[in-house]
Amino acid sequence: MTFRRNTELPDSVKRCLPLPAQDIYRSAFNHTWQGCRSPEARHAMQRELLAHKVAWAAVRRRYEPDGSGWRPKH
Repeated sequence: MTFRRNTELPDSVKRCLPLPAQDIYRSAFNHTWQGCRSPEARHAMQRELLAHKVAWAAVRRRYEPDGSGWRPKH
């Protein structure tokens, strides 16, 4: 399960993140999903959860919440 386009991202991601942050999220999610080989994360549900956590962490490195959405960090 990977996302080819930002339009395929979950609504919760599309609703609150600006497009550049969606790109970061999608890239981090896909990278984690494709590279996840650990035995404990092979189950699809665990693999997906891990990929979403990594994706949000990637967004938080470059963006911060501003009350109504997310803005780039300075």
